Amino acid sequence: MAFRTLDQAVDLKGKTALVRVDFNVPMSEGENGCRTVSDDTRLRSALPTIRKLQAAGAKVVLLAHFDRPKGKRVPSMSLKPVVRPLAELLGQPVAFADDCVGPAAQAAVAALQPGGVLLLENLRYHAGEEKNDPEFAAQLAALGDLYVNDAFSAAHRAHASTEGVARLLPAYAGEAMRRELDALDKALGHPERPVMGIVGGSKVSTKLELLRHLVTKLDKLAIGGGMANTFLYAQGHDVGASYCEKELAETARDIIRLAGQNNCKLFLPLDIVVAEKLAPGAAARVRGLGEVDEDERILDAGPETVERLCRAISNSKTLVWNGPLGVFEIPPFDKGTVAAARHAANLAKSGKLVAVAGGGDTVAALNAAGVTGDFTFVSTAGGAFLEWMEGKTLPGVAALEA
Repeated sequence: MAFRTLDQAVDLKGKTALVRVDFNVPMSEGENGCRTVSDDTRLRSALPTIRKLQAAGAKVVLLAHFDRPKGKRVPSMSLKPVVRPLAELLGQPVAFADDCVGPAAQAAVAALQPGGVLLLENLRYHAGEEKNDPEFAAQLAALGDLYVNDAFSAAHRAHASTEGVARLLPAYAGEAMRRELDALDKALGHPERPVMGIVGGSKVSTKLELLRHLVTKLDKLAIGGGMANTFLYAQGHDVGASYCEKELAETARDIIRLAGQNNCKLFLPLDIVVAEKLAPGAAARVRGLGEVDEDERILDAGPETVERLCRAISNSKTLVWNGPLGVFEIPPFDKGTVAAARHAANLAKSGKLVAVAGGGDTVAALNAAGVTGDFTFVSTAGGAFLEWMEGKTLPGVAALEA
């Protein structure tokens, strides 16, 4: 999809840019009760866009939400704690307005100089934000001359700050948004084939649309994690005491049939790692399919499964990954995920594979394997990444179409 970027925005000197960022960052509470940002990753991702606008002489007004105040002013959900760490990253003061519309916001915007940066208070203090209320969107739009969306993670929501304002002002993708959309296009939009997908996690029920869409788009799809148990059960294999959505067995068989109809090769476990309890250092055993005792739980992919998976990755040009192969948080059930992740990372690092990954558990798993920086792109957008993988139109992205 063609979308407008900041490279197409001209004559920005003295103009006010409303920039939608994702500052819904992790916070911790100090001894004095003050909240501080505990992970500034999302702040850092906004820096290229802010600096690009500053270099063009624009005034930068940041729009963001934090948590779920549900249209009410909740002091513990204020964005004010973000000001200091953002200022330190930018190396300059960041102004703050205690509202995102009305007199306080208007006065703060009016006081801003070219190159200056202003953060407005939590958008979700107003019910009109999540309702995409036209009047609230118009109030926001009145504060600026152009709109920049740099928050892909919120692009699946048709909110006033992600979709409404974009229809009222010249709208562009920020640098973080552009990087994300470019990477996703390389992964599923216009990928180099063969394209392989890995989908893991515990529940088939949460990823039905995803699986049905992917088997029509990919050349190969590996299913791992707890959801693989449901597929094994659907094929007649005993899964012992493992987590399994047995009521979805027919659905799993439908997906297997759909994959066959679309020439998508499906990779299910050949062997598994089991234990009687899920605990660090628990006694783990490798079992063949159908060899699981009634008190054993399947907790990871077996070595033969991982070896075959790595061979399939080696024979692919593009990889899209969402979800771990096992309970990676608890060793020794991290081995399958770590081995496959490191193999894919080595191929991506050497330029032999375009490897794109996303989703909360996926990012945590790649971090645990120490390979996040070696993948071609790792998206931190959970819901938006999944909806994009499902083939859905994201309102915040559609509003940026050229």
